[in-house]
Amino acid sequence: MIHLKSDSEIDAMKKAGSLAGEILDMIAPFVIPGVSTQELNDIIHTYTIERGATSAPLGYMGFPKSCCISINEVVCHGIPSTKVKLKDGDIVNIDVTPIIDKWHGDTSRMYLVGNVSPEAQRLVRITKECLDLGIAAVKPGARIGDIGAAIQTHAEANGYSIVRDFVGHGIGTTFHEELHIPHYGRAGFGTRLEPGMTFTIEPMLNIGKLEVKTLKDDWTAVTVDGSWSAQFEHTIAIRSDWTVEILTLPPQKDQEV
Repeated sequence: MIHLKSDSEIDAMKKAGSLAGEILDMIAPFVIPGVSTQELNDIIHTYTIERGATSAPLGYMGFPKSCCISINEVVCHGIPSTKVKLKDGDIVNIDVTPIIDKWHGDTSRMYLVGNVSPEAQRLVRITKECLDLGIAAVKPGARIGDIGAAIQTHAEANGYSIVRDFVGHGIGTTFHEELHIPHYGRAGFGTRLEPGMTFTIEPMLNIGKLEVKTLKDDWTAVTVDGSWSAQFEHTIAIRSDWTVEILTLPPQKDQEV
C-alpha cells in the first residue's frame, strides 16, 4: 500500500531532506585526487551525527558504511574503503540518506575529480538533465510512466542507456516504501500520481550497454561492459494543493518545482 503523507508529515520529512542536501554541499571540497572513499564516509558520518541525525545506509540489510560512493564504472552501492582512492579524472557519485525523527531524506550527486574528460563531463551533464526532466513530469494528471518516458527519451536521444535494474522508490519513515519509479517507460501508463506521495527519482545512465552486475560483496553494482555510469537523485513530495517540492535541496536552495 502506498503511504500518502499529510503536509505536516512532508514538513517533518523535509528536515531530513534538507540535511541530505547540506551534506552533499559540505563534502564537495573534500572530493579531490588522493582522498580515500573511507575518509569521505567518515566525514559524512561525523557531520550527520553532529546534526542530530543518523545514517540510514549504515547497517541497512548489512550495508557496512554510512553512505554509498560509486566511481566511474560503478553504477551504485559502492562501499567506501581505505583501499579506494580518488584519482584525477574520476567521476564519483555520493549517495546519502540521513534520518531525523524517523523521516528519511535520500539524495545523490555526481562530482568531477580534477581534470575530467569531455566525454565524462557530458555524461554527468545529461544525467542531471534527465533528473530535471523527470521531476518536471510530476504534475496533476501525470502517471509514473510519464516520469520514465521523459528520462528515457532524453537519455537515448543523447546516446546513453538507462539502467533498469534499479529504480526510484517511495520513502518516508522507512527507507524504501511501496512505489516504484522506473527511469524508462511509456507516457500515460502506470500508477497515477496524487497528493501525499513522496518518492525518489534517481536515473542512472551508462555510456555503454544498460546491463549491470553485482560484485562478490553483494552490494557494488558495476556496468557489465566496463563503461562509465552516472546518477543523480532527489526526494520529491506532492503536497495537498499539488505543489511539487524537491525535499533534498540544501537550505539556501530551497524551492518548489
